[in-house]
Amino acid sequence: MGERFGFYIMMAVLTLFISAKFGLSETQTGYVYSIFYASIYALAVVGGLIADKTHQYKRTILYGLVCMAVGYLIIAIPTPTPITHFIYLIITFFGLLVIAFGNGLFKGNLQAIVGRMYDNPEFSPRRDAGFQIFYMFINIGGFFAPFVAVGMRNWWLKFNHFDYNAGLPALCHEYIKSGSSMNNIELTNLQQYADAAMLNGESVTNLSAFCNNYLDVFSRGFQYAFMAAIVMMVVSFIIFIYNKNKFPDPATKKAVVKKEENVAVQNDITMSAAEIKQRIYALFAVLGVVVFFWFSFHQNGYSLTYFARDYVNLDVIKIDLGFTTIKGAEIFQSINPFFVVALTPIIMWLFGNMRKKGKEPSTPKKIAIGMGIAALAYVFILLVSAFLPAKEALTTMSADAIDAMKVTPWVMVGLYFILTVAELFISPLGLSFVSKVAPPHMQGRMQGMWLLATGLGNLILFLGGIFYTHVPLWACWLVFTAACGISMIVMLSMVKWLEKVAK
Repeated sequence: MGERFGFYIMMAVLTLFISAKFGLSETQTGYVYSIFYASIYALAVVGGLIADKTHQYKRTILYGLVCMAVGYLIIAIPTPTPITHFIYLIITFFGLLVIAFGNGLFKGNLQAIVGRMYDNPEFSPRRDAGFQIFYMFINIGGFFAPFVAVGMRNWWLKFNHFDYNAGLPALCHEYIKSGSSMNNIELTNLQQYADAAMLNGESVTNLSAFCNNYLDVFSRGFQYAFMAAIVMMVVSFIIFIYNKNKFPDPATKKAVVKKEENVAVQNDITMSAAEIKQRIYALFAVLGVVVFFWFSFHQNGYSLTYFARDYVNLDVIKIDLGFTTIKGAEIFQSINPFFVVALTPIIMWLFGNMRKKGKEPSTPKKIAIGMGIAALAYVFILLVSAFLPAKEALTTMSADAIDAMKVTPWVMVGLYFILTVAELFISPLGLSFVSKVAPPHMQGRMQGMWLLATGLGNLILFLGGIFYTHVPLWACWLVFTAACGISMIVMLSMVKWLEKVAK
């Protein structure tokens, strides 16, 4: 839960932080975002290998928590903004790399421990439900994180007598680069937004000084939010230390297999080389399909966050707490973990009821259904966007015209509701499938491979930013609709084979 807290702070603010801090475009930010999120999951393979080779799953998890805390500390240290020194960008990248490496040590190995709890045949039928419970509770941390991030950022703005405005950072960077040579519409919008952002009611007479000051305060607020992630890493560390002797150790199962070599052991799985190959082929087939789900799903922290910033009326969800204001595109990242927590019991009840009647779909079939639901989510946002102007057209529109065309926040709620249902058919059940099918001596590595597939999907996330900024919005979302729809068809074509292997 603590790791999810930090993850969702990053999911909520990373793209907007990098854009505001360093003045990078949406496309340039996408490269950083893609590499970081790909590294988080790809390095899980390294973490799995380390744990499998050393048989120290629990110790590897603890090292991961420490690494993540150090990484958040590196990027939480305030540095000057707007940035002119390349070294600060390198420091930020290094901090992100440390977080990714810590996550790699932590993530897959914790999932391997959860899977080990259900290796006993007495509990094996409840494996899917176990991973759903696990997935539900860790997302509680994800629900609170965006509110904390936005609250910290907006508190620091208010402390410095500024109000939050989603459109200001990009315009401020453009003014610093171009000055009065900005096009007249953007210059007018900057002046209008700047005046509105002054809590003392004064009009901005020196745009250059305002832009530099606003960007510095805006970015520092984000960096203070990263400090909250450090607190949660410490809480996670304490909880794990207190309970680690109660957790099963995947290394014990591996030791039994190694000791008995190829001899069948009670309550363990004896496999021929051919069966091991079939299981690995099945896992790689599923991993290949879910790459495209994660490519689509993790647009929530990238192109969909930019969509919320540019096209959603954020004023109607403003919550004034006195010392800070909860307002910003980032808070939509709390919707997904909220629905994970709220919907998991319902979906578990649905599957449990179907199981009693002998009609529960197999795990591979559930994953295929999830891909279809994800495609429907992007059909929904495609239809909403059909009559909205393209991103590049916004630079030619007045501030009043932009405000007039913005859509209700309920669009994002509806979108994330559908995407979360899809996620609950895919992510926890995918973890369960890997845990069930992976050969006993490869549990850590195969959980790492599941996360690597997520990483591969994240590696191409930057394409979402290219589509978002260069084609009509409906065409951007059509790409993700097609990716999820085709993946569903491919998955359905493999269901019978995967069911056979899983048995």
